[in-house]
Amino acid sequence: MTGARVSSGTAGAAAPARRVAAMVLRYWYLLRGSWPRLLELAYWPTVQMLVWGLLTTHLRGDSDWIAQAAGVLIGAVLLWDVLFRGQLGVSISFLEEMWSRNLGQLFVSPLRPREWIVALMTMSLIRTLIGVVPAALLAAPLFGFNALTMGVPLAAFFANLLVCGWWIALVVTSLILRYGLGAESLAWALVFLLAPIACVYYPVDVLPAPFQWLALALPPAHVFEGMRGVLFGEGFSMAHFAWAAGLNALYMAAAGVFFLRSFDHARRHGALLQQGE
Repeated sequence: MTGARVSSGTAGAAAPARRVAAMVLRYWYLLRGSWPRLLELAYWPTVQMLVWGLLTTHLRGDSDWIAQAAGVLIGAVLLWDVLFRGQLGVSISFLEEMWSRNLGQLFVSPLRPREWIVALMTMSLIRTLIGVVPAALLAAPLFGFNALTMGVPLAAFFANLLVCGWWIALVVTSLILRYGLGAESLAWALVFLLAPIACVYYPVDVLPAPFQWLALALPPAHVFEGMRGVLFGEGFSMAHFAWAAGLNALYMAAAGVFFLRSFDHARRHGALLQQGE
């Protein structure tokens, strides 16, 4: 009898551990089955290390740049936020429809995918202005940086980064339509993949030579190079503006086609009605 009680007590004590182990195993299977979640674990530390490592390398090799760059870093932060919020404005509005399981209801109405894209972009513009304008206004009294000193080029920088955020968001939403909400972390992660090669805080020539070509194949690098040129008194570079606008037009067209095909794939496979939290 005593042995039976001991055995029963041991089994009872082990039960919570087994339940904990079962739940850990469940979450491990979820993590292992989602490549975006696995990628995210190493992604953020790596991106942060690359961005700040490259900035440190640049400052270490060009101490004169620090004295000249009074407002450049603040300007870079503000413009980077335009890109980030422009992308997030589209992605979050899209995800809100998925979280509420509302995609099916939307598209039994006469709403067309192209019209929805325009609505998402309009909402993105509103969200971006609400987020960035107060920060820009505070930068003047707190840090002596007035973004309006960039003049007309500021509108060109803003427009290019906003459009860049839009086509990145269309890529993100297309991937979510194809792979489900397991890929929703891309709404925050994908734009930061560009951060090391967008040259937000340092010139393109800081990058290793092969990556310089990659950076110049993306619109943000041209925008931030143009911003630094204006703030350093070198004038507005039409070449950088033309490259940024042309690349944005190309990538926007490709992202639009990708989105429409992903949407059609989701519609044909019934995913619009199945996806949700």
